[in-house]
Amino acid sequence: MKGVRVRVPASSANLGPGFDVLAVALDLWLELEVVPAPSFSFTTTLDVPKDGSNIAVEAFGQVGDPGRVAFTMRSEIPLSGGMGSSAAARVAGALAALVMAGDEPREARHAALSIAAELEGHSDNASAAVLGGVSVELPDGPLTLTVPQRLGFVIVAPHEAVSTNDARAALPAAVPMVDAAFNVGQAMALAAGLASRDLDLLARGLGDRLHQPYRAHLYPKSAQLLADAKELGALDATISGAGPTVLLWCERDRLHEVLQNAKEQTRGWATVFAADPSDRGAEATLL
Repeated sequence: MKGVRVRVPASSANLGPGFDVLAVALDLWLELEVVPAPSFSFTTTLDVPKDGSNIAVEAFGQVGDPGRVAFTMRSEIPLSGGMGSSAAARVAGALAALVMAGDEPREARHAALSIAAELEGHSDNASAAVLGGVSVELPDGPLTLTVPQRLGFVIVAPHEAVSTNDARAALPAAVPMVDAAFNVGQAMALAAGLASRDLDLLARGLGDRLHQPYRAHLYPKSAQLLADAKELGALDATISGAGPTVLLWCERDRLHEVLQNAKEQTRGWATVFAADPSDRGAEATLL
């Protein structure tokens, strides 16, 4: 049995109107090396469990025996705030086990997606992490859209996290029909803008009435940043996943301007950095 190195990108889910349906892969990567060993070990400088409770180890265990391998994990992905770190770890663990069991790396990605989605409880982040680009969740499997090259992102990651359970609990059991119709129109405009590379059209499709307004009280500073996004020079902004991280959508030639403006506005309460979208998804290489 050979060892394997797996690389999986970060992801941002929901993208405004696409609650639990849309996600984009980002050019920030988690790397997991797994090699045969006499006994289990887990090496990392990250603040994550280093025993069998680690979610990458749990995902590996859906296919292989984690008691006979050594794990080494590195990651550029923020561990909280809605950047898909848990999906990336689960995809990495499952993909590593499948490839070590003899599956061809590219074909193994589909099985890894199924395992990660089941463990996550939803598939949006996992789909973007495995496939790259923008994933659209459909009943018969995800659809993937490529991202316009002129599009970039500024990420605003608040220092204070918000519980995913609290974020889920803030959502109503039902929403007004007019709000559901609004989100359908917004999602169609966003998808059309992505497909046609029309950033003006894309920017018209980033509104939401299904989740962000109901969660705004959990992250008031992030909510204010959504309102101020265009004044900062961005096309608009969305909450990343359950929040409180904010994704500022930018034309690439204005990326530096938005980055500096966002740093000034969020000084003291958030980390701000630029990130490209990634059309590449999870990758596995035998060692």
